[in-house]
Amino acid sequence: MANLVGRMIPPNIEPDFLLRVFWRMIETFQIALVGTAIGVVLSLPFAWLSAKEITPIGPFRHVSRMLVSLFRTVPDLVWALVFVSAVGLGAVAGTMTIIVDTIGFCGRFFAEAMEDADKRPQEALFAIGAGRFSVLCGAVLPDAMPSLINTTLFALEKAVRSSVVLGLVGAGGIGQELKVAFDLFQYKNASTIILVIFVIVVLMEFVTDRLRSKVQ
Repeated sequence: MANLVGRMIPPNIEPDFLLRVFWRMIETFQIALVGTAIGVVLSLPFAWLSAKEITPIGPFRHVSRMLVSLFRTVPDLVWALVFVSAVGLGAVAGTMTIIVDTIGFCGRFFAEAMEDADKRPQEALFAIGAGRFSVLCGAVLPDAMPSLINTTLFALEKAVRSSVVLGLVGAGGIGQELKVAFDLFQYKNASTIILVIFVIVVLMEFVTDRLRSKVQ
């Protein structure tokens, strides 16, 4: 390890290389952001179908829960390999992986937040003849919204870290650049990329922590 660290110092700070790393990092953030946004939107119906008492499909809610569990149980890298095989190398496979991972993560916690929502407004709406969708929009979502926002921010933070790793199997982003650097024994390039990843992850955690504190 000492020998490897010695070969990684000093990091490569050539302008052309830094520019390439910058655009790869932008691609990584795009994968995380778009994947999380689509995944959160798709998680809401999964959560509604999975949440007991408010689900419109009764006992069949367990089918939805099992799907969410499947998405969550299979590791990110396995999903990435599946999508790379299906659509080829690049950011599309990475985005699809983040979407599935976000559904698995948010689907579970969204369902729990909906189940924990205050029952009194729901009972009042049911008493005047409101349907389940009206109860969802009028009582459940407003009460559960702070929890949903917190979970979404955690999902985005998680997606940024995951999208870095996905590049190692060809799913686009900065991870792909890191894999090339190690494959070609360009250790100074690798150290630069690792430092950039560290800075981005720390900044992302800082931003999401600030946003969560405002929501609370």
